[in-house]
Amino acid sequence: MTDLPAAGSLRAGAEALAAALPPLLADARHLAQTVVLGEHGRRRAGLGDAFWQYRPATPSDEARTIDWRRSARSDTPFVREKEWQAAQSVVLWVDDARAMAFASTPRLPTKAARARLLAMALAVLLIRGGERVGLADPDLPPRRGAGQLFRLAGRLAEDGAADYGAPSVAAVPGQARALFVSDFLGDLAPVEAALATAADRGVRGTLLQVLDPAEEAFPFEGRTIFESMGGALRFETLKAGDLRGRYRERLAGRKARLAGLARQAGWHLGLHHTDAPAQAALLWLHRAMERVH
Repeated sequence: MTDLPAAGSLRAGAEALAAALPPLLADARHLAQTVVLGEHGRRRAGLGDAFWQYRPATPSDEARTIDWRRSARSDTPFVREKEWQAAQSVVLWVDDARAMAFASTPRLPTKAARARLLAMALAVLLIRGGERVGLADPDLPPRRGAGQLFRLAGRLAEDGAADYGAPSVAAVPGQARALFVSDFLGDLAPVEAALATAADRGVRGTLLQVLDPAEEAFPFEGRTIFESMGGALRFETLKAGDLRGRYRERLAGRKARLAGLARQAGWHLGLHHTDAPAQAALLWLHRAMERVH
């Protein structure tokens, strides 16, 4: 008889398995577990197992599809329809630019960390629901399965070199759903072009703008040096408080333009601040993606 492994060996094995799990994926799974969601489905008739509705039978319906028990209660035969749950492709684009590395205080996550966490947690929920999930990258197309989660986590953890990111839909399948997560503080022209191309190809989705609370409030006073995360831009002022009104006006104008672009493309738009709970943002994201048709 083979001896049972010692407790120390079991513990070492468990620690080795945990170490191999990407931290982003571990955090995303934990976040996904905290969100209570109903059974996945898009409320369309098809081949799923969940009951959806009864409808009057038509001449084209086969006799085996008629629910005779329901039909016995009226003079009209009824067909029992089931919920459509066929998998769809969902493509994620998460801004990896240097601007996303900003956090106004060490107590807050960077915009990049929160954006990656939300996108990864959404991927966990979608793949659990049978969807195919990938990135807006030809090297990582939508797929199902736990292995895809590891691939997504590895790629999302990488940092980009540009100061501001720009989405691309070149690798997004037609009729797919998409999620773009960014601070959207760079040039909006590439965003406008990507949304126009997506709309032409039948791609619908959601934009999530992630901002640090300081980027909303502009709490700066007196002498302040503003510098881009990449160091390419630098501006010094002795009266930062005097800039607050103009800054907020420009930010409001940018938000209004982004909302207009989303509306024109038929996309949803959400706003999340890094000092707000991630659970609420994930729940909103999941519901927004479910409303995309």
